[in-house]
Amino acid sequence: MTTKKRILKSMAALAACVPLLGWAAWPEKPIRMVVPYAAGGGADNTARVVAQQMSIALGQQIVIDNRPGAGGVIGEDNVAKAPADGYTVLYDASAFSVNPSLRKLPFDAAKDFIPVSLVATAPQILVVPATAPDQTVAQFLDFARKNPGKLSFASAGGGTGSHLAGEALNEQARLSLMHVPYKGGAPALTDVMGEQVSAYFGNVASTLGYVQSGKLRALAVSSAKRVPGLPDTPTLAESGLPGYNVVEWNGVFLPKGTPPDIVQRLGKAVQAAVNEPQVKQKLLQLGLEPAGTAPEAFAKFVQSETARVGALVKARNIRVD
Repeated sequence: MTTKKRILKSMAALAACVPLLGWAAWPEKPIRMVVPYAAGGGADNTARVVAQQMSIALGQQIVIDNRPGAGGVIGEDNVAKAPADGYTVLYDASAFSVNPSLRKLPFDAAKDFIPVSLVATAPQILVVPATAPDQTVAQFLDFARKNPGKLSFASAGGGTGSHLAGEALNEQARLSLMHVPYKGGAPALTDVMGEQVSAYFGNVASTLGYVQSGKLRALAVSSAKRVPGLPDTPTLAESGLPGYNVVEWNGVFLPKGTPPDIVQRLGKAVQAAVNEPQVKQKLLQLGLEPAGTAPEAFAKFVQSETARVGALVKARNIRVD
């Protein structure tokens, strides 16, 4: 081999290594974490708790960028069109698996993102007014079946977790509870306590205090296992609806095309953050069940949730304005 050929071969090998060396150095600058919801909300609060610990693990600051609007679609689209270099991250919630069935999207949710890690799940509590005669789920279901159309359920808005949990109850239990949408969870809770509506699926953080103070009665929880703050309150699956498991969730995504080693390293940073004792305790205080999964497991979870919601939307003919 001539000297010229050896030099050209060495230059080609070096060029091939440059991208690898670049990715190996990631992150070399602050990371932008897009939260597609308003500051101060549940997802934003959780993102800030997790991002702070992730910054320590990665050695770089993570800057929260709130981009609310269109049920999360505006922020999601921003990340879908961002460079796939690991410096733009999406911190999303359950709406990610809901939007494909309810909204026309400017991106393909299944193809334009890489699931990185499930941060946490959020069970909901099925509550009724404290003065309601129903003491158990069985009594509630029995009355609803004998009096079709008489009972109602509130939600924090069309397409929200509380709406879908109620429709899932309608579908599985063959009920005809009337959906009453509100602009947020606070007015929904107020009207349940005021007996304006019959029931509500509320998240633990906003609802547990009213249950513990006796202003609301908890009949069951929506998750597969019981909630630590309500150890005597059964799951809906335990209450005659086997397999019922409807939770809200938070998770981290990257744009498609992000190098696999960055995906794995970011995933490990999320897992380390979620499993840090102080972070785990804060998540529990926010009414969340800490998770922290590998990218492959989260991808399967998102696929399963998207399919479940899609089937429910079709079966119940759910629409959003």
